[in-house]
Amino acid sequence: MTSLPTAEQVHTALEGVKDPEIKRPITELGMVKSVDVGDDGRVRVEVYLTVAGCPLRDTITRDVTAAVQALDGVTAVDVALDVMSEEQRKALSEQLRGGRPQREIPFNQPGSLTRVYAVASGKGGVGKSSITANLAAAMAVDGVRVGLVDADIYGHSAPRMLGVEGSRPTVVDDMIMPIPAHDVKLISTEMFKQDRDTPVAWRGPMLHRALQQFLTDVYWGDLDVLLLDLPPGTGDVAISLAQLMPNAEIVVVTTPQLAAAEVAERAGSIAIQTHQQVAGVIENMSYLPCPHCGPEHRLELFGSGGGQQVADGLGRRLGARIPLLGEVPLDIGLRESGDAGIPFVLKEPDAPASTALRDAARRLSHRERGLAGMSLNLSPAG
Repeated sequence: MTSLPTAEQVHTALEGVKDPEIKRPITELGMVKSVDVGDDGRVRVEVYLTVAGCPLRDTITRDVTAAVQALDGVTAVDVALDVMSEEQRKALSEQLRGGRPQREIPFNQPGSLTRVYAVASGKGGVGKSSITANLAAAMAVDGVRVGLVDADIYGHSAPRMLGVEGSRPTVVDDMIMPIPAHDVKLISTEMFKQDRDTPVAWRGPMLHRALQQFLTDVYWGDLDVLLLDLPPGTGDVAISLAQLMPNAEIVVVTTPQLAAAEVAERAGSIAIQTHQQVAGVIENMSYLPCPHCGPEHRLELFGSGGGQQVADGLGRRLGARIPLLGEVPLDIGLRESGDAGIPFVLKEPDAPASTALRDAARRLSHRERGLAGMSLNLSPAG
């Protein structure tokens, strides 16, 4: 006769269930309200949701059911959902912040190991947002913990490209939970608009506040990399980012066309004024693999050399070697996958464009972290 599981064994099984937004065990977050094991092997688990309209309640129910059902002696699982009180949400918020003040940017702290990259371009239409979304997805599939701030306030497109357009984030005691998309933690202005077709008509101070809120009030957890998709040019958002995140490094996206490269070089040169580093340059729409002659024959529809020109020009201005991180060829699938909400690096991982993007993502995510400003917890020898 199979023995019944104990309540303690059920709790242990629930330690393997993570909140799909916070990515931590529900037992650790105080979300398990009660466990009851019946004489017939039927187990009832009551779970607290952070908010009544939790968009991932079905996911939590499914994961709890699967974890408990796997125990020997369980004949059925009933999951009942309740909602945290204001006091419980406040306690959870304090727990997630780790006791830090509310308005503190965690990535600026001396002990932060997160690499922050601001993806910029001199002009629109060079594929900056598509590049950013695919870099994030490539990093995530490589096991990197990555977050993405869609800071292109006027032209936000990351939610569509990552397949979560129309999603609304959960708010826990003024702390915002980023939307998970292909293992990327995403936040965007689009998620807070009442009407998706209404244009954002904000000026400098409001843009600064929006970016600040994305960095301070969103629960990012432990990230290896944070990407920020900036608006084209060198306007208010780029300046605000330099003020809020002086340690952010700039990744410049351009096309091979020399006119576009000249504008991109000027956008990257803002690093001189803001005392930021340029992590590298990515050349998009680099060439078209000939559909008749084979991929080894390149059709340079927009010219050639623009990416290297930007890297060399920025290197001269900054007095440092700026790498060309990748040359991404034209591929109609890159556009189609973005429209469908599936990053191209996931849909067609072996395509030449995906290979270039994955190589660029790996070069950024696997760069050695600097120790400047970090506390090493060393003490002098006695």
